[in-house]
Amino acid sequence: MGSMPAPQHLRLIRPITSVHVSTKAMPYNHPHPSLEVTGGALHTFLPALKTLSRPYSPFPVIGWNCHVETIFAAFFRSLPDVKLKRECIRTKDDGSVALDWISGDHQLLPPDSPVLILMPGLTGGSEDSYVRHMLLRARSKGWRVVVFNSRGCGDSPVTTPQFYSASFLGDMQEVVAHVGSKYPKAHLYAVGWSLGANILIRYLGHESHSCPLSGAVSLCNPFNLVIADQDFRMLFSLKTWVVNLIFRWQLMPSLSGSLMMD
Repeated sequence: MGSMPAPQHLRLIRPITSVHVSTKAMPYNHPHPSLEVTGGALHTFLPALKTLSRPYSPFPVIGWNCHVETIFAAFFRSLPDVKLKRECIRTKDDGSVALDWISGDHQLLPPDSPVLILMPGLTGGSEDSYVRHMLLRARSKGWRVVVFNSRGCGDSPVTTPQFYSASFLGDMQEVVAHVGSKYPKAHLYAVGWSLGANILIRYLGHESHSCPLSGAVSLCNPFNLVIADQDFRMLFSLKTWVVNLIFRWQLMPSLSGSLMMD
C-alpha cells in the first residue's frame, strides 16, 4: 500500500485550556497551552471545532479535581456490551498483540470506511469502559474501529522479554502497517489515551515524513513521564495516599496478570 503523507495542517503540542492561533511554530518552552495552526487549517478545521472558543466549564460536583473524575469513572461509568472479534498478531520479534474489531463490520461496512485505531492507557484494553464508549461513538458515525491491545494487556499474552512501553514503537509500526494492508482503500486514524497517547505521539514524530495515518488525537498524554511517575508515587497527604491506593488497586491486577502470562 502506498503511504500517505503525514498531515501537517494541525499540530497540538500541549493540552488546550485556551486557544492561541499562530501561523508559525512556537518554542517548546512556551509557558501557556496553545493550539498551533499551519497551512490552510485555520479555515479548514477550526470552524468545526466550536468548543475551542468557549471557556472551560468543569462537570458539576466531580469536575473540580482530576483524581475525583478518574475515580468516579472507574467505579460508576457504564460498560457497554459490544461483541468483538479478536485478531492475534505475531510480531517480528515473536511478540504477541491482539486487535479487537467489532464483530461483523468486515461485511457491513464498505472497504473505504475510515479506520480508527484505539490505543488504551496503562494496562488498558478493549474491556475498559472509556475505550468501549469511544468505540461505539465512532462506529455510530460509520467508522471501522479496532482496539490495539498491547503485549500483556486485554488478555494479550506476553511471549517475549520485550514488554510494551513508551519507548518501544515496534508493535505500533507493525499494527498500523497490518491494518493498512487489510483496508488499503481506507484512511487510517488513531486515538490514544495516557500511555497510549504518549506512544502515539512518539510514533508520529518517528514516522513524520512517511506516516500512514491521516490524523491522530492524543488524550491525557503524560508528556513528561518522569514527572508523571513522581506524581503517581507521591504520598504527601492522606488525600494523595487514598488516591494512589485506589489507582494501584485498579492497575495492579492488570499488571500482575500480564507478568504472570506465559
